[in-house]
Amino acid sequence: MAIVNKIRERSGIAVAVIAVALLLFIVGGDIFSNQNNSLFGSSGNKIGEINGTGIDYQQFMSLVDVQKQQFEASGQRAATEQDIAQMREQVWEKLIVENVYMQEFEDLGITVSEEELRELVQGTKNMHPYVKQQFSDQAGNFNQAQHAEFIRSYTNNTMPEAQKGMWNNFKRELKLIRLREKYTNLLNKSSFITTAEAKAEYLAQTEKASGKILYVPFYSIQDSTIKVEDSEIKDYYSKHKEEFTPFDSRSISYVSFPLIPTKDDSAALNSEIRNLAKGLASAPDAQTYAAANSDIRTPYLKAANEISAELKAALGTTIVGALVGPFKEGNTYSIHKFEGTAIDSLYTVRASHILIRSDSTMSDSAKLKARTTALSVLSQIKAGGDFASLARQYGTDGTAQQGGDLGVFKNNGSMVKPFENAIFGFSGVGVLPNLVVTDFGYHIVKVTEAKSNLKYKLATISKELQVGEASSNLVYQKADNLRANSKSLADLEAAVKKDNSLILLNAENITPQATNVNTIQNARELVLWSYGKDSEVGKIADRVFVLGENYIVAALKSASDKEDPTAMDFKEQILVKVRNEKKSEKILAKLGNAQGDLMSVSKKYGAGALVEEVIDINFFSGMLNSAGFDAIALGKLFGQKVGKRTKPFAGETGVFVIETSNKIAPPVIADYKTFKDQIAQRIGLGRTGYIGEQIIRENAKIIDNRSKML
Repeated sequence: MAIVNKIRERSGIAVAVIAVALLLFIVGGDIFSNQNNSLFGSSGNKIGEINGTGIDYQQFMSLVDVQKQQFEASGQRAATEQDIAQMREQVWEKLIVENVYMQEFEDLGITVSEEELRELVQGTKNMHPYVKQQFSDQAGNFNQAQHAEFIRSYTNNTMPEAQKGMWNNFKRELKLIRLREKYTNLLNKSSFITTAEAKAEYLAQTEKASGKILYVPFYSIQDSTIKVEDSEIKDYYSKHKEEFTPFDSRSISYVSFPLIPTKDDSAALNSEIRNLAKGLASAPDAQTYAAANSDIRTPYLKAANEISAELKAALGTTIVGALVGPFKEGNTYSIHKFEGTAIDSLYTVRASHILIRSDSTMSDSAKLKARTTALSVLSQIKAGGDFASLARQYGTDGTAQQGGDLGVFKNNGSMVKPFENAIFGFSGVGVLPNLVVTDFGYHIVKVTEAKSNLKYKLATISKELQVGEASSNLVYQKADNLRANSKSLADLEAAVKKDNSLILLNAENITPQATNVNTIQNARELVLWSYGKDSEVGKIADRVFVLGENYIVAALKSASDKEDPTAMDFKEQILVKVRNEKKSEKILAKLGNAQGDLMSVSKKYGAGALVEEVIDINFFSGMLNSAGFDAIALGKLFGQKVGKRTKPFAGETGVFVIETSNKIAPPVIADYKTFKDQIAQRIGLGRTGYIGEQIIRENAKIIDNRSKML
């Protein structure tokens, strides 16, 4: 709405534009004009491809920059990193829509006529919701007079050219949105559930089967006894490529050199605080002096519960105008000048409670039981029972696992009235003598910090203990020496073995979009390096990465490429499959023909074989006891005739022999609509349009390298 407000200031007329937050489409059409297809070229510096045509990085970023300029000009604020990231997404999606979707729309004969567009913009029956949104107040009430005035101004050419251009651009975008809506609706209407499918669903949910099962789980054979060669993994992949979705991924090994303050750094901070204390003590305006010299801004007026117990105790014997401190919290040291107290209009308190639920949805007997329980718990606490332990045992809300702690709150209506009145009507600390009753139930309440409306006037200087330049340089030099002396991952591993002070860490399967690497925050530079064209598997990075309070020496351990997948990209997944195949072969060989009753077969097989019975389970959600849900085994149970027994076969989780002892067919019904609806909901029938769009994208062979370069 910032653009709308800007235009109102200049012309007094409301104009409709889609806000920046509207997904995918809202990128000014004008920023793509007069490009002469220069965005698409054969430059080696490609940020991606659409339909096989390369998109140049610099050209793409120039479009984003234009969008950024438009945003800042109309929004009257600088674009944040989040805003810019969204603009990149919008520009990219705009390119896809114009160069992929539009051809699909044309092939299908999907159009939006001028008459239809006019109806979307100013019609009384079919006005588009986006248009209504721009002429509505915060409560969602559409201002028809304002909309009509705007349309008249546009039609009569009394609107400034800049605003008219924005409106024309909005209409172009609205047309694209409508085209896409039509396409989605077309695909959604083309999909339906047949009666045969609904009947199968009905049978799967209502037909019952019983039987005996011999089950030898794969886990009964230890993984360590089954050896799988890389050649077997490659062979499996070559035969099942369609089962695996290629992906971009990087794994790195690295050594982290944390920046930890030294004794010299502590001494330097101590000296600085002493000097600041002198300045604070003599400053005519202590509050201003503190604000100018503190690493962390804190409020001048602080409630009793906003300061530490140590500081509160010190203030109890401190005269006005005196200094207290320094006090340490983590790596922060604070000194305070006490300048008196003030009285707040609101009280603050800290309390805990145990809620025994009793609300309008419960029966009278359940409510009575809740009250009896609450009175019993209150009696236990009065007799010396531990409040926090009883809260964990009896509490029924989210505070239970925190011992009932509600934290700090004020008497400003943040709590329901009966609860607030009871707590703020209590003096001192301790357990309230009676139950507090609210619409939620019965509360046993303990005040842990007495109510207070006293505030302390404190001019505070807080300084963080940081690594000094000299210490930082020493750590960096150590990291850089390791990097310079290690040309490969093997060298890095050898160096770590020789130096017990070093630890080699691994970060597996880093995606192109990753911003963190393990516990290292804001590690985008490291991620981009791992995907860079100059990075090679087994090689050390050409620089030491400075990431927060860490210097990082990294080597590329492995890489997978979505455009050039290999079996090793899916090694762990394939390893499980091949290992289970080998286990099933061993189990099947040991079972043989499995002659005789199942219990005898089980005893002959030995440890690991289980014989269990299932009674009246359905196919849709049937659980086979120890085997859980195994679709292959369920199919065998329901698929064979009563009285029949399968030969040993491999299921999803182990090897089975199944005897079907009984099946109960459900009655025939006339209407399967309920089951059609259930299938539609389960498979997301209304998402057919979305699936269609994904297919368009796949066929267009869109290669998106933005996350590897930005």
